[in-house]
Amino acid sequence: MRDFDAIYEISAGRKGGAKEFESILSSPASAKTLAAIPDDRWLSMMSKCIFQAGFNWKVVQNKWDDIEEVFDHFDIGRMGFMTDEDIGEHLSNPRVIRHGKKIAAIRDNAQFLGELARENGSAARVFAEWPSDDFIGLLAMLKKRATRLGGNSAMYFLRFMGVDSFVLSRDVCAALIREGVVDKSPSSKKDMDKVQAAFNVWSSQSGRPLMQISRVLACSVDN
Repeated sequence: MRDFDAIYEISAGRKGGAKEFESILSSPASAKTLAAIPDDRWLSMMSKCIFQAGFNWKVVQNKWDDIEEVFDHFDIGRMGFMTDEDIGEHLSNPRVIRHGKKIAAIRDNAQFLGELARENGSAARVFAEWPSDDFIGLLAMLKKRATRLGGNSAMYFLRFMGVDSFVLSRDVCAALIREGVVDKSPSSKKDMDKVQAAFNVWSSQSGRPLMQISRVLACSVDN
């Protein structure tokens, strides 16, 4: 694979030069900022990304204020005690997106966040303190312990919360294949290990966070 600077040069050239390109690159939130986010906001974003998966994101966004209200602003204590009867009632409520398994995931993930809080003082601390050079370890933990947070749903959830992260979008995968990191869109543990290793090398070369490297890779691909 090429050095990061060579890939960056391609991307910056397509975005009007380095100055213009730098203006669109985001930085992750600090560990202190992440640790201060209340657990209900983590559940809210988890749930939003789960509802968006395979669905029109604009529809989800337009309904989100109602969804926040219906689900008690994602208070993890209340949501963790939702009953099957509660879920059944939500399925007849036009203010929410009526998908039984995704609604049930709110309860499951509230219980998951509660477990993290009991184990670590708060769920936020786990996300704040997880090392970016083992981002795939965080993804694996979410896939194992949370509900419906495998694949890109987990990546988008973490990205939107400000955690340093990469997202394996179509363009990022195309760049990884082009650079010889993997030979297909990564899904196996072996391929994910290769992806993490490549990001770690590029981070070491550039001093940049994962989310900026991810954007640079995406912008280097012809559309």
